[in-house]
Amino acid sequence: MPAEWEIHDRCWMMWPTGLDLDRYPDTKRMRNGYAAAANAISQFENVTMITNAVDSEECKDLVNNSVQVHELTIDDSWCRDTGPTFITNGKSLGGIDWIFNNYGEFLGPDYLNDSNVAKNVIEETSAQYFDAPITLEGGAIHTDGKGTLMITEDVLLDPNRNPGLNKKEAEKILSNYLGVDNFIWLIAALEYDDTGGHIDNLACFAPGNIIIALNEDDTADSNHDKLKENLERLKYAKDINGKKYEIVTIDQPSYDMFLNERLPMSYINFYIANDGIVLPVFDDDKDDDAIEKIKNVFKNKSVVTVPGRPIVEGGGCVHCITQQQPKI
Repeated sequence: MPAEWEIHDRCWMMWPTGLDLDRYPDTKRMRNGYAAAANAISQFENVTMITNAVDSEECKDLVNNSVQVHELTIDDSWCRDTGPTFITNGKSLGGIDWIFNNYGEFLGPDYLNDSNVAKNVIEETSAQYFDAPITLEGGAIHTDGKGTLMITEDVLLDPNRNPGLNKKEAEKILSNYLGVDNFIWLIAALEYDDTGGHIDNLACFAPGNIIIALNEDDTADSNHDKLKENLERLKYAKDINGKKYEIVTIDQPSYDMFLNERLPMSYINFYIANDGIVLPVFDDDKDDDAIEKIKNVFKNKSVVTVPGRPIVEGGGCVHCITQQQPKI
């Protein structure tokens, strides 16, 4: 599994469908947020937006002409999680189809189409198909491309996802499918995170043996203790060669609510494009510090910001709604 900063052939996304109006009542606002992200990414690489046929024309009206629209029957819009995880041996492309059960909520009839998205995309890209034996989503894993994988206990070992699975068994499966041999285990830390603790809200690898991690210094904040626990674990984390990582911390955005629940907002949930970073911002006092730190880490990339809140209101953010396809 290559690092996300390796060259991409394209970025895959999925257009919001309006399936769950109780949880995400403003489909138009979500779609504008997705369009902003797609248009920003298209400055740096090809983008393919998967959409239901009934939504195709509206999608085309909102995205740039350079964004390819691909019609496919879908239920929801989290391409990172229901799309394939791409792997490569440097000469050919493969795609992993993890089992999807709606984030441990079990797969109801409304999400049967999403469980087929990975296979359809793999066929579309002519990649080699790998059918994985565990329930997992792409947003739950992150690699440095050199043999180390970062994951959370709460997702991989969730009894509603993989009952009875232990760390040793999980690591063996992930090693076989992703070509990784070194693991960093963190814990879920954000209150009201619909995913149950995806890594892409908490920490990510960056070039130069760097890990960027979410932080909260306010001891009264409900996310404080768990975020500090993750930072403590990262302090002792080492790469495949036994070298410690440099940890760059970014404070989480200020407390905000939506539909009587805290929004799980994070600056870590950004997309690494070929020559750019598409970073969510929240009209928050902490935005500038996050932008500056990302610029300092990714010195050779342009940082483009997009409004994060319209996407987070739908349950995720920029990284969650995208999936990179490595260039061969």
